[in-house]
Amino acid sequence: MKNEKTNILILCTGNSARSILAEALINQHGNGTVAGFSAGSAPVGEVNPLAIRLLENKGHFVSGLRSKSWDEFAKPRAQEIHFVITVCDNAAGETCPVWPGHPITAHWGISDPAGVEGTNEEKAEAFSLAYDRLEKRVLAFLPLLRKDLDAETLKTRLNAIGQYSD
Repeated sequence: MKNEKTNILILCTGNSARSILAEALINQHGNGTVAGFSAGSAPVGEVNPLAIRLLENKGHFVSGLRSKSWDEFAKPRAQEIHFVITVCDNAAGETCPVWPGHPITAHWGISDPAGVEGTNEEKAEAFSLAYDRLEKRVLAFLPLLRKDLDAETLKTRLNAIGQYSD
């Protein structure tokens, strides 16, 4: 993986919050050598406005972010994906499509900020917490791509990163 662009697909059921946050984080911290994509098994069709607001406040590019089906990435001639990471427990338990190229898979469970009820401040805090946890994991993962690690070691380390808490 050292010399080619690495493509990472982040999956969640609705593809409106967590997976979108992770896509933006990967694209920002990947510095052009890593591309983040996101999709859902049952996409809701729009990105949560709180996710967009948080990303804009953090300086991310948000144009082009959209809620989409994982089917886009399982089609013939689709973008080659090297890693598939689920961020919600529902997506982790679903039967995923067969991904071309047999990417390395892992699960990074993150509580759904879109499901939080309460004041606007409480909802914003939930999105901020999800963002911070995802950023910690992305920043732990990306340096592994510059190392000469076999697929099994990468998978083990990816799953260990998924266990990170605060």
